[in-house]
Amino acid sequence: MTDPARWTLPNLLSAMRLGMVPVLLLLALAGQRDAFLWLLGVAFVTDAVDGTIARLTGQVSRFGAVLDSWADVSIYATVAVALALLWPDLLKSEALAIGAMVASFILPAAVGLLRFGRFTSYHTWLVKLAVGAAATGLFLMLLGISVWPFRIAAVLVVLAALEEIAISLVLREERSDVSGLLEALRDRRGERADGRRIGE
Repeated sequence: MTDPARWTLPNLLSAMRLGMVPVLLLLALAGQRDAFLWLLGVAFVTDAVDGTIARLTGQVSRFGAVLDSWADVSIYATVAVALALLWPDLLKSEALAIGAMVASFILPAAVGLLRFGRFTSYHTWLVKLAVGAAATGLFLMLLGISVWPFRIAAVLVVLAALEEIAISLVLREERSDVSGLLEALRDRRGERADGRRIGE
């Protein structure tokens, strides 16, 4: 039975984003570029605010972190399909950047699954920066303004993925919401964020 306490506002926003996936796919299949971009914009806005709301209201949870991660992966997988259907020329010309981004979503998840038997949801600061840059760059590219922000974002996404992989290799047990590799290293040494040893 579903726990109603799980369905906080941040988690509902993540679930709503997940629910947008089939609609986005239908719009892509129907060739509706403008409608696709509008709904994708709404999805990106919910992604930008759900974590902030969770932190401000004290509603951060592992369930929410995992739900948010699944929504993000689903949205970006849908974007990859939409590029093939609606912007095939861009998919070909930006294949390197797009391929790097796709690999950067898959590899950290695979390493986390192999290491801990479950998908990780670190939400590092670098990941947040990379996702914001990727969303902005994607829109600028799809609107025909410039491809360079997207290419720069691809570099950030790769760096964020490498950090996530390193975190998975450093941590002794899976955790959600890790700010970065330094926090993971402190965790491995048994230190808290304030520098004191755990148990003090």
